[in-house]
Amino acid sequence: MPDIAAQNAAENPAELRLAKALGGRSIVLIGMMGAGKSSVGRRLAARLAIPFVDADSEIEAAAGMTIADIFARHGEPYFRAGEARVIARLLDHGPQVLATGGGAVMDPQTRALIAEKGISVWLKADVDVLLRRTKRRAGERPLADQIKTLLPQREPFYAQADLIVQSRDEPHDTIVDDVIAGLSHKLTGALS
Repeated sequence: MPDIAAQNAAENPAELRLAKALGGRSIVLIGMMGAGKSSVGRRLAARLAIPFVDADSEIEAAAGMTIADIFARHGEPYFRAGEARVIARLLDHGPQVLATGGGAVMDPQTRALIAEKGISVWLKADVDVLLRRTKRRAGERPLADQIKTLLPQREPFYAQADLIVQSRDEPHDTIVDDVIAGLSHKLTGALS
C-alpha cells in the first residue's frame, strides 16, 4: 500500500524542504488542553511525512495506567518526573511531530531539552476557545476553573516557544497551514 503522506510531501516542495530542514529535530507542540495539539499534530505529521507521537499516550503506555490514575495514585510531582523522562526519550527519535501535555513546559529540564532537540510551537488559543473545546470533551465546570487558573501560570513558559501560532475556530488544516508557513519561514527562510 503506498504511503499517501510521503507522496503528498514529495509533491509539495515547500513541505519537503521543511521536513529536510528539521534534520533530526522534532516539532514540539505545546499549549493548553484544547489548543489542538493532537488534532493539528496528526495532520502536520501527515503533511510532512514524519511520525506523530502523543506524549500523553506514551506516558500512559509506560506507566500502564491513565494519566488520571497516575495523578490519583502518585500525585503530580511523580507524574511530572515520568513525563520528563518520556519526553527526553521521545526527543531522541526525531524528526517527528510531538504533542506534549499542557504542563510539560513547567519543568525546567523538559524546557531545556525541547529547546535543544526540538522546534517548539505554541498553539495559542483564547480562553473562550479552550473552554468550548474542553467542554465538548469533559462537560465539567471544574475543568473551566482549572483552565482559567493554569493558563496565566503557563503562558510565560509557552511564550518562550520558537513559533507561536494562533489556534482558533478554523479547520485544523488551516492551523496546519499556519504552522507550516511559520516553520518554513523560520527554518528555510522561505514562505510556503
